[in-house]
Formats: sequence, C-alpha cells, structure tokens
Amino acid sequence: MSSDQLQRGLKARHLTMIAIGGSIGTGLFLASGGSIHSAGPGGALVAYLAISLMVYFLMTSLGEMAAFMPVSGSFSTYAARFIDPSLGFALGWNYWYNWAITIAVELSAGALIMKYWFPHTPSMLWSALFLVLMFGLNMLSVKGYGESEFWFSLIKVSTVIIFIIVGTLMIFGIMGGEAVGFSNFTKGDAPFNGGFMAILGVFMIAGFSFQGTELVGIAAGESEDPARNIPKAVKQIFWRILLFYIFAIFIIGLLIPSDNPNLVHSDIADIAVSPFTLVFEKAGFAFAASVMNAVILTSVLSAGNSGMYASTRMLYVLAKEGKAPKLFARLNKRGVPVNALLLTASIGMFAFLASLFGEGTVYIWLLNASGMSGFIAWLGIAVSHYRFRKAYLAQGYQLSQLPYRSKWFPFGPILAFIICLFVVLGQNYTAFTGDSIDWNGVLVSYIGLPLFLAVWLGYKFTMKTKLVPLQDVDLSCKER
Repeated sequence: MSSDQLQRGLKARHLTMIAIGGSIGTGLFLASGGSIHSAGPGGALVAYLAISLMVYFLMTSLGEMAAFMPVSGSFSTYAARFIDPSLGFALGWNYWYNWAITIAVELSAGALIMKYWFPHTPSMLWSALFLVLMFGLNMLSVKGYGESEFWFSLIKVSTVIIFIIVGTLMIFGIMGGEAVGFSNFTKGDAPFNGGFMAILGVFMIAGFSFQGTELVGIAAGESEDPARNIPKAVKQIFWRILLFYIFAIFIIGLLIPSDNPNLVHSDIADIAVSPFTLVFEKAGFAFAASVMNAVILTSVLSAGNSGMYASTRMLYVLAKEGKAPKLFARLNKRGVPVNALLLTASIGMFAFLASLFGEGTVYIWLLNASGMSGFIAWLGIAVSHYRFRKAYLAQGYQLSQLPYRSKWFPFGPILAFIICLFVVLGQNYTAFTGDSIDWNGVLVSYIGLPLFLAVWLGYKFTMKTKLVPLQDVDLSCKER
C-alpha cells in the first residue's frame, strides 16, 4: 500500500528549528576561529553581517514563495514555473547532488569525531552506524526527520546560548578571572587584520556557514498550515542568526586575541582548539573539549540527516515533474519516497567509500563539483522571487492577497543576488592574483559552475524550453 501524497507532518516548532539548525554547525563552532585569526574580530563581524543580510533577503524571498506555494520542490519548482523549465531541472539536480555528496562528508566527519573517544576503532564502523541512523530517521516518516532535527538543533542552540552567557560574564570578570573588556579586540593589527582581501576570504567561509537555511523551503511541502508557519519560521531566522553568529563571534573576539595560534585550527579533528572550547576552558569547565565534541557530533548528524531529507524530497519532485525516472516518485504508506531515499543513501555511501581508496582522488573531485551548489541554489531563489512577484502583479493579483510578503522588493532579491554572485566569483580569487594563473586552483574551485551550465543548457537545447512569459507563469498552488 502507498500514499500518493507527501504528508504534512511538520509542525511550527520543527520548521523553526530546521531553519535555525540549518545555519548553526561547524561553520560557527570551528571555522569562526580561523575567520577571526585571518581578518580580525572586526573583519569577521563585517563579513558575517554582510552574509547575514544576504541570507535574510534570500529567506524572506523564499518565505514569500513557500507560504503562497508550499511545494517540496521549492526553488527547483519555482524556477521551472517562473523562469524556464530548464533552469528548474538544473537547480533540482544540482541541489540533489550537493546534499547526496554532503552525506558522505558528514559520514567521514562523524567517524573522525568518534576517534576522539575511541581512537582505536575502525572509521568504517562509525560511518556505517551513522548512515543507518540517518536512513532510519528518514525512513520512519517526515515526523521522524522533523523530531530528530528539532532535538539536534536544540542541543546546538542551547550550546550557543550558554556560550554567550558564559562569555558575557567573562568579559566583565564575573567568571574566569579579571575583566578583559575590549583589550583583545584591538590587540596588534586588530580589529581589522589583512585589509579588504582578508575580509573577502571570510565572505566565502561565512557563505558556506549559512548553507542549509534554505531547507525550510523544501520542508514547506510537508508542513502543517504553511501559510502561517512558514512566515513564522522565516521571521525568526534573521534575528536568531544575528544573535547566534554575530554575538558569538563578537564574544570570541573579545576573549581570545586574533593572533592566538589556536584559532588557526578549523579542522574537525582539532576540536580541542575550537574557539568555543578555548572559552569554556578559560571559564573553568574542565570537560569543555568532550562536551564540544558531542555538540559538534550532533551538528554533523544533523547536517547528514537534513542532507538525506532534502535530496530525497528533491529527487521525488523531479520524478513527479518528469525530470527523473518515475520510480523515484513512489511513496510508501507513511508518505516517504522510499526509492528516492534508497538512491540518495547509496550515493552518499559510495561517495564515502570513494574517499577511502586511491587517496580519495575521485571523492575530492566529487566534493569540488558540489562546492558551489548551495550558492547556485541561492542565486536561483533570488531570480525566482523577482520573477514571481512580477508575474503575480502582471496577472492582476494584489500584494495584500499574499500570505506573507517580503519587505524591500525589488531591492532585497537584487542585493542578495549581487552579494551571492560576488561570493561565487570570489571563491578562489587568489588563483588569479599571483604572477601566473593557478589553473589547477581555478579548476578545483569553479568546476561546479560549468557542470551546472552544461546541465541547464543541455536540457534547454534538448527540450527546446523557453523563458516563460509573465502572463503564462503557473501560479496554481498544486504540485504537478
């Protein structure tokens, strides 16, 4: 027995935590230290504030479309309807591939973290265990994914809140010795180390840190009362990102000098020198490294869990829309697209196995090809929203009829598009600044762009698709 529809089992609390949890992970817990070291606390704050603004506009754009048209295909479906079916095809496959490969990354990271406690156990054991766990949570039902993501995210959010409270008390000398005030913030070359180019480098790190916030758009297709719950989740994103990221980076910058060599370590194997660990240890928490290791493990499991959910739903929608084999559109009685889930899990597993053989060469190329996928999805959101609003008005609708209306249109999506394009093109600007162009660096960093264009234009010329005129844009709220 099978259902013919995805089930709307995600509640408002699930959506909120999916949105927030998508942006809190190793980017904050690990990479923030390296950002402060390279650009100074002031430079890191400027970069993260700019990217936060971009993410805010992208999420309000996505929120407007998702509240009006809550479909699991999200920006793939929006691009196909509002712009050109070929762009929707390319965005959908691009996003599926990105998250399927991300599962392999998280399996490797999870095994590395477990080595902290169990140094002599085989990595394969932990990776297999985590793959089974992620698969099982997604196999249960959409509620299984939503509930697990809620608790994973709650652990991360609680850690950041405790960190902000402890850090604030330390700044004023209430904990961990005498008050430090602003002395570290301006120590040496701080607050701005390395000038504009260093800040540009942090832009890239910040951009990767926030990837995953768009998951709320994918989850819209299975949420209860999306017209009310999507806007609620979207409105909270910006302020919570601001609270968690900006406050946390500000506190790290005040408590740890930017020239502290420990901040350079941003590898998942170096949890003992995470800026969070350093601050907690300074405050007198003896088990800081173990606690942060556990928190980062939940971040890794959360990312893998979300990756499996997002890529499975995207493949399901592509199949429903005739852009993937129909067998991936089949649902079981709990409304789970089992075939899409099986293929996604197997791609994650094979990519992980590829990382173990031949010095991981195949895996590194797979990973490089997915590096830009999240940014390409964001560009798709910005353009889709611009076209959606134009088509909505061209067809005689009133803005007051929208369940949720994003502010600052058209400034918001245009600014988000420009910042995102700036980040995409600046991925590896250093490859162009030497005496000669580093072609290997260019290929490694930018390979995702020609691959995306090949899929997009290949489908366009094969299927002879065209830009959809505003009057012909399909604004019906049903999935095809």
